[in-house]
Amino acid sequence: MNTITTPVLVAGAGPSGLATSLLLSRYGIPHVIVEKYEGTAHTPRAHIINQRTVEIMRDLGLEEKLLEVATPWELMRNNTWTTGLTGVELARLQTWGTSPDRHADYVKASPCPMANCGQHLLEPIMLEAVRERGVADVQLGCEVQSLAQDADGVTVRCVRRASGEQFDVRAQYVVGADGGRSVVAREIGLEYDGEEGLNHAATVHFRADLSAFTSHRPGCLYWNASPGTDYWVGAGTLICHRPWYEWALVFMYDPETVDLEDADAALARVRQIVGDPAVEIEILNFSTWTINHVVAKGYSVGRVFCMGDSVHRHPPANGLGLNISIADAYNLAWKLKLVLADSASQALLETYSVERQPVGRQVVDRALQSVLDMADIPAALGFEPGQSAEDGWKALEGLYAPGPEGERRRRELAAAVEKTNYQFNAHGVELGYRYREGARVSDGTEEPRPDRDPELYYQPTSWPGAHLPHAWLHDGRRQLSTYDLSAGGFALLTGIGGEAWDEAGRRATEATSVELPVFHIGTRDGLVDCYGDWRALRGVEESGCVLVRPDRHVAWRAQSADPALLEQLPAVLAQLLGTRTPAAAT
Repeated sequence: MNTITTPVLVAGAGPSGLATSLLLSRYGIPHVIVEKYEGTAHTPRAHIINQRTVEIMRDLGLEEKLLEVATPWELMRNNTWTTGLTGVELARLQTWGTSPDRHADYVKASPCPMANCGQHLLEPIMLEAVRERGVADVQLGCEVQSLAQDADGVTVRCVRRASGEQFDVRAQYVVGADGGRSVVAREIGLEYDGEEGLNHAATVHFRADLSAFTSHRPGCLYWNASPGTDYWVGAGTLICHRPWYEWALVFMYDPETVDLEDADAALARVRQIVGDPAVEIEILNFSTWTINHVVAKGYSVGRVFCMGDSVHRHPPANGLGLNISIADAYNLAWKLKLVLADSASQALLETYSVERQPVGRQVVDRALQSVLDMADIPAALGFEPGQSAEDGWKALEGLYAPGPEGERRRRELAAAVEKTNYQFNAHGVELGYRYREGARVSDGTEEPRPDRDPELYYQPTSWPGAHLPHAWLHDGRRQLSTYDLSAGGFALLTGIGGEAWDEAGRRATEATSVELPVFHIGTRDGLVDCYGDWRALRGVEESGCVLVRPDRHVAWRAQSADPALLEQLPAVLAQLLGTRTPAAAT
């Protein structure tokens, strides 16, 4: 049997697997990526791309290509609830940071916009980039059957699905990005918290020109709330993937009463939502799935690391799944690079699960709560389970009644819609997660308390474990973000009076063999702090420093260029790499 030897095997070529491959390719690490299908996603699936993911694509040099195919941010604006596209509009909410009272928060937080881009558009860009890098051995139509690990590596049995031919891959490390039915997770015995099969859902992918009904109220999501339609509410939700002609209809269904083999019924459901019988509709694909609320208790065992849907599965509410899956890869790849280069110990890899599992837990819980919160809207509309269409329309009429009762109903609807900000404007959930344990060294300060609701609002901070705050800088030739400094590696940021950090950085590099470039912000010959944002956000004195990890999380900071703090830097870097005990960095 043929055996392929490689430093890393990546199982799965979805968003997290392709992101892992791109990052490993940037570091020049040879690896094999196996994917059971012959190509990338042929349906939209996940589609909300938040700012953190666009930042990662920016770091990989793919931001422009992503934005070329994505629906622009401004066209993501409206969440609309109607009795049908040609029916009564019941409510709207400005989403994804597009409203006047939220847009500034999003623009200040990141150099990158939000985007709407289905996996069928995103994955081909990523796979093409993987192939262009020429580092990965891409094996499509192959899947993992089993694996066994020992002290020196992992042996993975794979099979070519078309021919049945088996082959082994001998890898030092394995990344399991092989989805919700992950063979890799099964083989290493991951345990999960939560529940599966909470509800049943279906997606109808179709093409139709709906510009007449949607272009004047552009958005990603159009919620149907027609009375008496379903056991849940309405005929489903329309998702716009390419304005205004490529769509998906998502709806909940009762498997005991709904025949999903009936193609005519699916078409009829789409027509009901559209409301205009003259519109031509082309059904492209039909799929079913389940609503889950599951997170792995740990993301890794030994030399095997899982990510994406293999470790967190949840409703699509908040649009977080694809985004945290790519962030999983962003966390792990640089750690693999340093360990494979013998610059860090296995202890660094152990921080992957420590850091990412709490993020997965937060997202799984938030997504389910967002689904539960949506129940307030049909209740405010006067809808009840099992209600007839006639009774539903009568209840809806009460929403427009004059007098105290009508006013009460309208207040309840407004409050229910406002509550969905926790799903559609949850900026703090998207960007604000912090690593409280793992590859970080405390500077002795307490974690900053939020000034505003931490789920709705992102609060930038340089506290160790938080994401590096964004600030616009200028190097004399171009404007760049703090995120753009030292792509792919560590960086140390300092200011006026921080010249001594150059020597401390050199000593840290000599002690660890890890490059540590020092960037001076605000000095005569350094980077210009364009708008003074870095001065306001850095959290240290001008002569202090902020040590940044390759994934743009703050690893440590020093309040000033005090000799005792300068002396600590080599030991701090060694502690982060797992090559020195924590006591040595105190």
